[in-house]
Amino acid sequence: MGDLVLCRRLLHQARPYYRGMFLFFLISVMAAPVALLTPVPLKIAVDSGLGDTPLPSILREMLPGSLTATPLNVILLSAILVVMIRLLTQVQSAASSLVRTVLSERMVLDFRAKLFRHVQRLSFAFHDRRGSSDSTYRILWDAASIQYITIDGLIPLVSSVVTLGSMIYVTFAVNWRLGLVALAVSPLLVGLALFFRPKLRRRAKDMKKLESAAFSVIPETLGALRVVKAFGQEDQEQERFVGRSRASLQAKIRYMITECGMGILIGTTIAAGTAVVLYVGAWQVLVGNITIGELILVMSYIGQLYGPLKALSNKAATMQSQLASAERALSLLDEPFDVPEKPNASPIDRARGQVRFENVSFSYPDGTEVLSDVSVDIKPGTRVGIAGRTGAGKTTMISLLMRFYDVSDGAIHLDGRDLRDYRVADLRRQFSIVLQDPVLFSTTISENIAYGRPEAGDEEIIAAAKAANAHDFIVKLKDGYDTRVGERGMRLSGGERQRISLARAFLTDAPILILDEPTSSVDIKTEDLIMDALDRLMKGRTTFMIAHRLTTLENCNLTVTLQDGELVVGETKSVPALCGAP
Repeated sequence: MGDLVLCRRLLHQARPYYRGMFLFFLISVMAAPVALLTPVPLKIAVDSGLGDTPLPSILREMLPGSLTATPLNVILLSAILVVMIRLLTQVQSAASSLVRTVLSERMVLDFRAKLFRHVQRLSFAFHDRRGSSDSTYRILWDAASIQYITIDGLIPLVSSVVTLGSMIYVTFAVNWRLGLVALAVSPLLVGLALFFRPKLRRRAKDMKKLESAAFSVIPETLGALRVVKAFGQEDQEQERFVGRSRASLQAKIRYMITECGMGILIGTTIAAGTAVVLYVGAWQVLVGNITIGELILVMSYIGQLYGPLKALSNKAATMQSQLASAERALSLLDEPFDVPEKPNASPIDRARGQVRFENVSFSYPDGTEVLSDVSVDIKPGTRVGIAGRTGAGKTTMISLLMRFYDVSDGAIHLDGRDLRDYRVADLRRQFSIVLQDPVLFSTTISENIAYGRPEAGDEEIIAAAKAANAHDFIVKLKDGYDTRVGERGMRLSGGERQRISLARAFLTDAPILILDEPTSSVDIKTEDLIMDALDRLMKGRTTFMIAHRLTTLENCNLTVTLQDGELVVGETKSVPALCGAP
């Protein structure tokens, strides 16, 4: 995307903050008149206090004659003006900093929240392809570009233009010859900015990409720390992190070398312009065209004239790093939903649980086919066992049912309607899921049980825990239901985590239940407790149980086996004691 397109899109994101941005702009512009006043006291002291030049007429009219009667009084007036102008400068700076901080932090928070919401709604196909670390980096770091470009970039650019215009007008009013000499370097500054802009943009993109790659090692390693320690690979992971970080560092150094080179050339150009103005101005003093005080005033304005010029040149080029970040953040926001919701999608309150796979095929974006022409009709309340070797498509079949992905061909129906006709959020509320490796969040046990129904009361949470055979071990903990389970629930045993996961399913009370080998990683005693809870949980619900071994599925009503993407349907049988099948 081009610079103008990126800036326009970021300004669109910042639309709710236009009033605050305008206030910040007004406060920033106030720096220009304050800057114009800064050298005035020195000119008055030199020309009217130490010399014999009359005071400016505006001061003679405003002030009583006693304050300007003697040279000493004029110098005292100059000193008072210095203090007043400095105080005004500090007030303007403090107000600018306060407004900038509040405005920028709120703007970045909103942009991050928007990106986070969007990423959560993207399908598993996107996350499988991109990974979580890159998205995390874009949300945490690249999103801040909206602040640096709008608040610290565009507004200062506009302020610099206003300040530049003011300085040019005043400088030409004092001495137009010196003003022309000072502006002679402007084309060179613009040319330098245009020359360095594409180089900085290209190197900024490389830097951000490598920084993201280095960042990804940290959550990946810490998330699998038990495996890393078990295989004694701490040094290897350290080397991987350091290696990627060094590549990122080298990219950053290349970027900084380019930026510093541009800064040196801009600084040298400005120094040359200042030297020429000083030479010409001193010659003007010698021939009597201007006073020493006027030369001091002009030289002060020239310094302030070059400030905005330098800022304009530097901002236009050095913003390339932030524009590269903005491009990454906006490209994440542009990722399309692979599981779109129809504009007129139908709501669904509670499904009966009738499921039909009709000639379903599915392939991943890389072309790998997982399911081919799968068809099966499942009546409400049926307990379905899904078997097959690893990679046969068992989990994919369930993911399609929950619309984590959409089918490539065919259709899946729930209660006689295509899944794609329902609202996505309503559809997913029809499912409770219990995984082989239960997922808990680093909050309390109570909050984990109520994750699917945050509004549930304490009595409902306790009833769900009792149904899942979890209440007894929970009350023995020091903090009971308020016990924090740690990251991914690691302060609890595998069996305890699984029973909390079951309690969550009981509380959710969805009509369709997904079980992904829920007893494969627990001991026999715990397995009995879990199976007892599952017996109660499955009654009256359509249940899908995933397993590698057919023996695990002996008590299912219907057993289906996936082989090379195709479905082999077994004989339907009645198992009322276990699943309450109709």
